[in-house]
Amino acid sequence: MGPSSPLQPIGPLRDGDPRRCGPYTLLARVRESASAVRYLARDGAGAPVVVTAPQPSLAELPAFRRRFAAEARTAERLAGGWVPEPLATAVDGPFPWTATPYVPALTLGEAVALAGPLPGRTVRVLGAGLAETLARVHATGAVLHGLAPGTVLLAADGPRLTAFGALGAAESAEARAGGQLSVRLGYLTPEQVAGHEPGPPSDVFVLGLLLAYAATGTPPLADADAIADAEPALGDVPEDLCPLIARCLAKAPEDRPGAGEAAAALALEGASALARGGWLPDRLVEALDGQAARVAALRMPEEDAEGRTVRVGRQARRDAAPGGLVVARPAGVPAPAAPPASAPASAAPPAPALPPGPLGGGRGPDAASPGAAAPASAPTAPSRRGLLTGLAAGVTGAVLGGGGVLALTSGDDAPPRTDAKPAARPRPAVPGVPPQPRWAYQHPATARSVLHAAAWRDRILVLTTDAHATAVDLATGRRLWQRAEAASAHRAVPLADGRLLVAGGDGFRLLTPADGSAARRMPYPDGVRLSSVAGNSGTVVWFTGTLASRTYLFAYDTARARELWRVQVPNGRPPFTPVHEVLALRPDALVFRQDPRSLTAAQVKAAKGLAVFYAHDRATGARRWFRPFGAARPGDAVSGDASGRLYTAAEGGLHAFDTRTRRPLWRLRATAAFGRAQVAAGALYVADRSRTVYAVDPATGRARWRRGTESAAGGDAPGVTVSASGRTVLAADAAQVTAFAAGDGRRLWQFQDAGVQEPGAGDTSAAYGVPAVGAAGAVVRRGRTFYGLPVE
Repeated sequence: MGPSSPLQPIGPLRDGDPRRCGPYTLLARVRESASAVRYLARDGAGAPVVVTAPQPSLAELPAFRRRFAAEARTAERLAGGWVPEPLATAVDGPFPWTATPYVPALTLGEAVALAGPLPGRTVRVLGAGLAETLARVHATGAVLHGLAPGTVLLAADGPRLTAFGALGAAESAEARAGGQLSVRLGYLTPEQVAGHEPGPPSDVFVLGLLLAYAATGTPPLADADAIADAEPALGDVPEDLCPLIARCLAKAPEDRPGAGEAAAALALEGASALARGGWLPDRLVEALDGQAARVAALRMPEEDAEGRTVRVGRQARRDAAPGGLVVARPAGVPAPAAPPASAPASAAPPAPALPPGPLGGGRGPDAASPGAAAPASAPTAPSRRGLLTGLAAGVTGAVLGGGGVLALTSGDDAPPRTDAKPAARPRPAVPGVPPQPRWAYQHPATARSVLHAAAWRDRILVLTTDAHATAVDLATGRRLWQRAEAASAHRAVPLADGRLLVAGGDGFRLLTPADGSAARRMPYPDGVRLSSVAGNSGTVVWFTGTLASRTYLFAYDTARARELWRVQVPNGRPPFTPVHEVLALRPDALVFRQDPRSLTAAQVKAAKGLAVFYAHDRATGARRWFRPFGAARPGDAVSGDASGRLYTAAEGGLHAFDTRTRRPLWRLRATAAFGRAQVAAGALYVADRSRTVYAVDPATGRARWRRGTESAAGGDAPGVTVSASGRTVLAADAAQVTAFAAGDGRRLWQFQDAGVQEPGAGDTSAAYGVPAVGAAGAVVRRGRTFYGLPVE
């Protein structure tokens, strides 16, 4: 970047500016906004940081200080993914401030001014990253109010969302009589224009405005009247992005997609994966490189014995002249005002101004470049969009007194932090914010077989392939051991007596937890070749195997190391060996079905296209019956429980049958196909392909609650898992894991690994799954990457 760069210059400190905030030495002003001043600083080790402090006219206002503290707390709670982690916060004393790491970045407005309309891939990464964060906020039904061209940053590895309430995105903020605070945003949504309270769809509308602006370089709606009445101008939006952006800009909130659905539509594999390998145009990458070089060249001032600044290095003085600096930080990042009159007039030429409207306005970083005069067309009086007052959420035009409402949580009325010691604080569990993974483990790539996972003794995650078995500590994610001799193409089986059974090529092995060595080896019955493990109960394992060109179902007692019984079953359609799955266990019988891929043509014909289920005596293996249930077909999702009920997904509903009487019990209707159900703690939980999760009484089929995940519809139904305590339900699909309160269905949070994985880690095209739950929490899997999440 040279002198012609339209980016904000680094300005010198002024009289009255602090020289230190806690352990940080301030070097220069970065930018001003309606509510705050941002400084470039260095910590004791010389690392660059950004310190945010209030505008002097607002610093003593109690309402402002409460809101400043609340938005700082919100940034801490959301930290992770596309929200950077705060370094320190001090909200007591005469000069509250927050400190965050410096990351080379441009605001969206600066990027568009510098490079023009952004490429489609850049817009997708930008939108997906913002939507992923919005989905976390909206999981509580709350509203962010923080999206604007000056609060969205573009860094080398992806976007950053930097404002978490009305202050962060304020177009103006001023003190009013009686200690009140007037905060006005720079945009409205159709429901706000109509005088209604904004909800999560309001954030989605503004997301649509930003994406259209990024894709075209101009706002899609000219002014507040257009927001309410006119259709957005989307003619220049790329064809593949236009349908989604048009939905985001729908006038009716109910017609807009959820944030999670928008994120999946923009980047199903996640913004982090799509951004790998570079996502910004070359011109923006060069600007970031130049910005980082200028920051690195700034030197610390020298002080005399009394701590007064006596000299600043020549390099620092030189860099106080023209040159851009934009920073990434999780606290709110409002639009900067014009630089002080003392700043050099030639610091930067005017940048292309945004027209007045929901994204531009007459003030802010994107209305004109710093130091440039406001465009002649810019309004000089408050526009209609700035005059609406009294909105319940405390946003555009609202006057905030002692009871200001925090946009993200209900904590704005809580007493402000009184500990002024600048130290990073632990992030509490907050509704809508997913728990931070305690650990992440990436299993080495293998092309030899499928990777299976099982939890053992609530302490170890055992991963098996036909190359080796690996143990991972569930508390730390550290690999404990790896054993080639314990390799298995099947999932390891935790037994009721605390032992772990691995089905190898030559027999069963019982492993020791300390090092994975075989405590006992048990060969299969003479001549038998195992094909699959069908299920287990106590110390008994049921499996299928072949012997002399025939296939049998076996019952094997691992405690006594002996076969209990075997019964012949059909050989199956070549080249598939029959794979059976135990679905329901009764004290007297077990109910199972055959993998549909191995059904022979004769079996399909005899069953008339329906799924056939088998019941065998648990003691002898004798077949009791075989029959279809309802209209369930071979590929439909089926599950069962210990009561002997069978649950089949067929004909647009979930059907329950009593396997004792073989009679139907109830039917739960739905417009989309159901997945597999799980019964736990006296309730049945199931999801359908529309991404709706149900809690059902397993005896009557009465729905206790139903909630959507906000993930994009389509594909398989989410897999449903219940936590070990029974208090949390986890729904995992291709886009995310969504947590619900088991009792009332409240949506608790949504987890995505975007921003969690290191670049190149894992298989980002894989769906999410929850292979194990226990007292330590849940193990979330995506491809070869596993996360330990403290669920409760």
